[in-house]
Amino acid sequence: MKGRVLIIAGSDPSGGAGIQADIKTVTALGGYAMTAVTAVTVQNTRGVFGVHQIPADIIADQIRVALADIGADVIKVGMIGDLAAAEVIEAALKRNLDIPVVLDPVLVATSGDRLAKDGVALFVKDQLIPISTVLTPNLPEAETLSGVTITDGVSRDAAARGLLRQGAKAVLLKGGHAQGKIVEDLLFTENDREIFSSPRLKTTSTHGTGCTLASAVAISLAQGLGVKASVRAGIAYTQGAIRTAPGFGVGYGPLNHCHRLT
Repeated sequence: MKGRVLIIAGSDPSGGAGIQADIKTVTALGGYAMTAVTAVTVQNTRGVFGVHQIPADIIADQIRVALADIGADVIKVGMIGDLAAAEVIEAALKRNLDIPVVLDPVLVATSGDRLAKDGVALFVKDQLIPISTVLTPNLPEAETLSGVTITDGVSRDAAARGLLRQGAKAVLLKGGHAQGKIVEDLLFTENDREIFSSPRLKTTSTHGTGCTLASAVAISLAQGLGVKASVRAGIAYTQGAIRTAPGFGVGYGPLNHCHRLT
């Protein structure tokens, strides 16, 4: 077992996304996962039916005790929920600036349901992006956070560059929401730009794809890989998890997080 990842995110009772997907990913890739639960959602492959926010002081205490005892090599932030949670997460990250942060700005679920209350996107933009090591938005999230409408490769690059200027050390702009037979995930850093191309898989098993990819990047960083190598490894793992998905549920089904173990 190598690499400790503290995951700050919401819980998904169906097991396909959120903290459940994060734990499975980190564990399958040989790391050690810890969690600070920000919200308990009521969801399955069909959609999100309720969100119950965890009190901010409890979120802060979960982070504090995990870091004070076991520690972490990387912190992965997913669903935040509300502004009170965002504020205590920011405070915790700023007390631990030596720990790299993978920030997955979860604003909307795969089903289209909102997972962030008003004001959270602006807080992420102004307070959390500047202290993130790798930012992993999908195209709609990148539009919200950058203010750029993405219609083609030029506007996609402009959005990524804008997010980089906001302070993120690296931006992984995920391309799954675009059209076409090839999915292009764009990695922008201060001195580099690289596109990772993958065949688009014909499937509805995409529940938790963003959580899975961000956590795969996080554990790869925790195990000592650089940003580009971590992104490459994360995309390969996520592609395999989609390709071998079990087909559970009647909506957007979960991935096979254990495909490397079988």
